[in-house]
Amino acid sequence: MNLVKLASIRPGKSLAIKGLSAARLTELQIALTRLGYPVGDIDGLYGPKTRSAWGEAVADFKLDDPGTIDAGDVAKLQRALDKSKSTGALNFSTKAGTIKAIKRECSKQGIGLKTQIAYVLATVDHETAHTFAPVSEAFWVKPDPDAWRRKNLRYYPYYGRGYVQLTWQKNYAKYGALLGIDLVHKPDLALDPTVALFVLVHGFKTGNFTGRKLSDYIDDQRTDFLNARRCINGIDKQAEIAALAKNYLAGL
Repeated sequence: MNLVKLASIRPGKSLAIKGLSAARLTELQIALTRLGYPVGDIDGLYGPKTRSAWGEAVADFKLDDPGTIDAGDVAKLQRALDKSKSTGALNFSTKAGTIKAIKRECSKQGIGLKTQIAYVLATVDHETAHTFAPVSEAFWVKPDPDAWRRKNLRYYPYYGRGYVQLTWQKNYAKYGALLGIDLVHKPDLALDPTVALFVLVHGFKTGNFTGRKLSDYIDDQRTDFLNARRCINGIDKQAEIAALAKNYLAGL
């Protein structure tokens, strides 16, 4: 993404973060979220989560003043966004190719520990019924899964899609904004492997799915494969996924 509105800040001039227009603040929120900082809702408001995310970014990128933003700050953020873009072709046609793509996306988004990557792979293995292909919620229902979804899912048509289940309109809107695509009017785009890949890793990185980040359970000090399930879906099937993670870790 290009920071078009923020790039209009003239060199030598600083703007107060609190005083940014809703359009500029929305652009900043999207950029921070793309870079892995949890801003909460992308709403153009300078709330406590956005303030905290901006503070982290200021420290990480060694920006001058957490209360302001200037052209130099914008340039540093833009370079980081450019660096985060995918490079090279991804092969989603095979399980091995998808696993390689997941590993690369994890590394790109800052999920670098083997234990963390093993858990991400185990989650995809479970959520996709071992296919490593994006799936739709209740795909196993016969003969008409969509009729079942209409009847049983109060968030229809924003039912789960992807390598993990992206649900609810607000989450489709958020990831649509992050990726620059219209997921609200075209929710099936969440089944595109490149879209599903970003959502998968970003959700684990920022805690966007449940409020729990992967690093809350797995870091360089501890490996809690059992409770890491809380990042996705409470304690559902946590033992089975933990066992899968141990197998993937052994192979990394």
